[in-house]
Amino acid sequence: MTYSLVMKNNKYKILVVPSDRTGVSKFRSVDPHLNLQKMYPDEFWVDIDYNPKLEDDEFLKQYDLIHYHRSLGPDFARSSRAIERLKKLGIPSIMDLDDYWLPTVDHPAHAIVKQNKLDELIKNSVKEAQNVTTTTTVFADEISKLNKNVFVLPNAINPREKQFQINKPKSELVRIGWLGGSSHLKDLEILNGVSNVLNTTHKDKFQFVLCGYDLRGSVTEINPQTNEQKQRPIKPHESVWYMYEKIFTDNYNIVGGDYKKFLERFEKGEYDGEENLPYRRVWTKPITTYASNYNYFDISLAPLKEHIFNKVKSQLKVIEAGFHKKALIAQNFGPYKIDCVNAFESGGSINSKGNSILVDTSKNHKDWYRSIKRLIENPSLIEDLGEKLYETVSPLYHIDVVTKNRAEIYRELIRKS
Repeated sequence: MTYSLVMKNNKYKILVVPSDRTGVSKFRSVDPHLNLQKMYPDEFWVDIDYNPKLEDDEFLKQYDLIHYHRSLGPDFARSSRAIERLKKLGIPSIMDLDDYWLPTVDHPAHAIVKQNKLDELIKNSVKEAQNVTTTTTVFADEISKLNKNVFVLPNAINPREKQFQINKPKSELVRIGWLGGSSHLKDLEILNGVSNVLNTTHKDKFQFVLCGYDLRGSVTEINPQTNEQKQRPIKPHESVWYMYEKIFTDNYNIVGGDYKKFLERFEKGEYDGEENLPYRRVWTKPITTYASNYNYFDISLAPLKEHIFNKVKSQLKVIEAGFHKKALIAQNFGPYKIDCVNAFESGGSINSKGNSILVDTSKNHKDWYRSIKRLIENPSLIEDLGEKLYETVSPLYHIDVVTKNRAEIYRELIRKS
């Protein structure tokens, strides 16, 4: 599939090769380049092609620069040959990478990555790339050990999208939410016990909201003797979302009997009065509307287990929470230390410049509860932190700002070619 915007003469012609048709492509390939064309219509023309003719010199020579995510197509060997071809033709290319090459052993993709040696393939792809873009300075420092030509182009938000419009219904409850994907069990296990204690001390004053609930997918079983892989549909009670839900409901102890029965039927649909209950399940939405889920809560949680894979992740949760003006409680680690300033100083006094609450890993056992408790008891602080986080992220991560920086990088690379 190929789609392009209207071509004019004397433009820089950019070929973009996304790695998929879902989340990472939206933020790292498609939206950034469509906005590049929109902002600079007289200077840049963009093709987005999922299956380009990488062995065709005449096809490649149409372009002044080629951008791809992780590898130039799904085949790493073919990608390597294509990159060498581009070097010989004098066409600059950029590899984008937003995740560390080797997930930790508790990540659901670890076994498959190791079995197929994807981590080594990705590292080799980084080494042979002409240039690399990534999401944060933290990851850029790590990538620079393999390739010195690395640029930071962070994930960006287009506030003109409907899903980033603030439309929060009022509630007497303080709503505490988490929105993410299926690889965060060990991160969310940090919150074990929090819902139980809150239900004891602040019953009927809060609601946990779990967004993105999804029972689709399959289980990959690997035979340890033969390494044969087999897939089967996942069962609801095997889903990581079921485990997430047990964390937020204290193993369903904070929900009533009828609502528990409803939840355990795993049926999509709404439960009458669920907006006033201590827990709410929100089913997954498409990548084009998922961020509207932020309207379901007041406080956004971002727990993160400390290891290299998480350390170099994007700070997208901070950026999204900020554009939605949410109070954020985040791990004092890795990507969340880039923009977050702790509102609470040592000893508990308030830092007037603080835009969030940061929790040290050594204090996970008490400070997640304490931080939520403090916000429940001080609702004006929720609004204040949301405004300050917005003031922090909106000038930095607006898609137009990041696109301007992208255009400057592309001009320089093309000029040097």
